[in-house]
Amino acid sequence: MLKARVLTVLLLLPLFLAALFLIPKTGWALLMLGVVLIGAVEWSKISAFSGFQRGVYVSLTLFIGLALLSESSRSANFMLYGMAFLFWALLAPLWLRNQWRTRQGLLMALTGWVLLIPTWLALVELRILGPGLLLGLLAVVWIADTAAYFAGRKFGRHKLAPAISPGKTWEGVAGAFLGVTLYGLAWGMWDNSSAPFNSGLWRGLLLLWLLTLFSILGDLFESWMKRVAGLKDSGRILPGHGGVLDRIDALTAAMPVAAFGLLLLKNNNVIG
Repeated sequence: MLKARVLTVLLLLPLFLAALFLIPKTGWALLMLGVVLIGAVEWSKISAFSGFQRGVYVSLTLFIGLALLSESSRSANFMLYGMAFLFWALLAPLWLRNQWRTRQGLLMALTGWVLLIPTWLALVELRILGPGLLLGLLAVVWIADTAAYFAGRKFGRHKLAPAISPGKTWEGVAGAFLGVTLYGLAWGMWDNSSAPFNSGLWRGLLLLWLLTLFSILGDLFESWMKRVAGLKDSGRILPGHGGVLDRIDALTAAMPVAAFGLLLLKNNNVIG
């Protein structure tokens, strides 16, 4: 399993970086929309949609994406990021705390769109602000996940949410925040002239800590939804990793929050 995971990363990471830095804006948007459509297929499985319902859901997701691509506006995007922020800040914690097991079709469909559409918009808009910026923000999530894994494996004693994801520990959470803090300090000292650190080191760190918190929440939320559905993985498209949702679960919470936070700073003329 570990070999498959490493080989998948070694294959996909160069392709991802080439796409991130080389292909045009529209090509990147369509590529990320393709990833989101695979996520919509997997969410349909988690939601126990029938074959017909799955086809309709994926088609509507494609329609929404293309409509936003052709008519996207900063105010509309900002509203969608705000909705995503409210979901992750308020509804998702309640969902997890009360361990809701709803499979109601409309609610599951709307929840899937709240997870997927703002994430896609954020990946598109943050890349317009700069491929390096987007990569730096993605690295926050990757570092948090890696640091949490190794800290939890080495020091983990106290379970974070045993009924949702038995392997996660509070020591892992501490490791995630420590890893992101060190990364943020290095980023801020190396390049404090661009977002998020041109608004000040502590504001930049605060945003990175917020992304870390939300990334953990996104991971837990998808784990719970899979547990309710009786699934170990959301799919099998990525050898050793499972499905697309298994890889972007933390991003579905963190990336819209990153875009939301940077737009708030920009609207307040804190960043240029």
